[in-house]
Amino acid sequence: MKEIIKENGSVYCNEGAWKRFSELVSLLNPSKVFVLVDKNTKEYCLPYFDQHSTLSSYELIVIPTGEVHKNIHTCLHVWNELSQKGADRKSILVNLGGGVVTDLGGFVACTYQRGISFINIPTSLLAMVDASVGGKNGVDLGNLKNQIGVIKNPNAVIVDTYFLNSLPQAHLRSGIAEMIKHGFIDSEDYLMRSLDFNADAKNESAQLIWESILIKDKIISIDPTEKGIRKTLNFGHTLGHAIESYFLEKPNNPPLLHGEAIAIGMILALYLSTELSSFPKEKCTLYSQEIVSRYGKHQFSPTDIKEIIKLLIYDKKNSHGKVQFVLLTDIGTSKLNCSVPEKKIFEAFKFYELSRAE
Repeated sequence: MKEIIKENGSVYCNEGAWKRFSELVSLLNPSKVFVLVDKNTKEYCLPYFDQHSTLSSYELIVIPTGEVHKNIHTCLHVWNELSQKGADRKSILVNLGGGVVTDLGGFVACTYQRGISFINIPTSLLAMVDASVGGKNGVDLGNLKNQIGVIKNPNAVIVDTYFLNSLPQAHLRSGIAEMIKHGFIDSEDYLMRSLDFNADAKNESAQLIWESILIKDKIISIDPTEKGIRKTLNFGHTLGHAIESYFLEKPNNPPLLHGEAIAIGMILALYLSTELSSFPKEKCTLYSQEIVSRYGKHQFSPTDIKEIIKLLIYDKKNSHGKVQFVLLTDIGTSKLNCSVPEKKIFEAFKFYELSRAE
């Protein structure tokens, strides 16, 4: 079994993971167990959970599916359900779902009666490699991503790649984007292998997922509260989150999945890295083409770009009113807290517009 052992936030992957889950629940000896799902994971993932968790009983709480429901109103629903069903400080919340469920469920657990135990069981690729690992719990404020939240590790994360069998291709691609990001900030070897991720190759994909988790864990172990190196995990996210938020607030536009927005954000960040931190231009062109070939392209008008730039003021990495970007000097070498002129952002969108699939 693959595992990362910590006082809190241990990660157990595939073979033996469910045994660890049962042992942990037994050790915690909770007064009650609550399982949080959304409507999709209730249908596609809960039966498998019931077969493997060995829980004799639990209370089920169901929330709507989708990023648009990752807000304080959904938290109120879950808090009320916990209260009405008799949750106390010795209860435990098991978050079975993608990033919305693990982010929101973690936040609910951290704040209900000043904090109860919780375990994350990610069912999407994005949640496996990113959302459920690292202790970031929270919700959106309107269309603004993850503005409300706390940093606290779950008691454990149980990763079972079987859940990927029910995941739509678009959601797989969304998770792969975060793995690609881990490659950009860690090593060209992992970057190239993540670009070739194939969920049908079970052993290879499981190994890539585990390596992605290890890359993130290595970084957050050094900097758990994002004072320094952990900021590298935001590569592509400054503009990516702004793009995602912009699409969320436009009801006539289909919303972008997180990874789809981050894919765009990484291309923009690669261009800015060539212009402002000497990132090799040939690598910028090569990997931009690779990303476009997998994620396609979206059209942005000058008005769209202006509105996206306005949203940058809400980025959580900002300090003293200044937008701070993570750029690269090379693959695996990051430069933090970079200021970027607005003119360069427009140039980056132009570069994205002209990028072609390989």
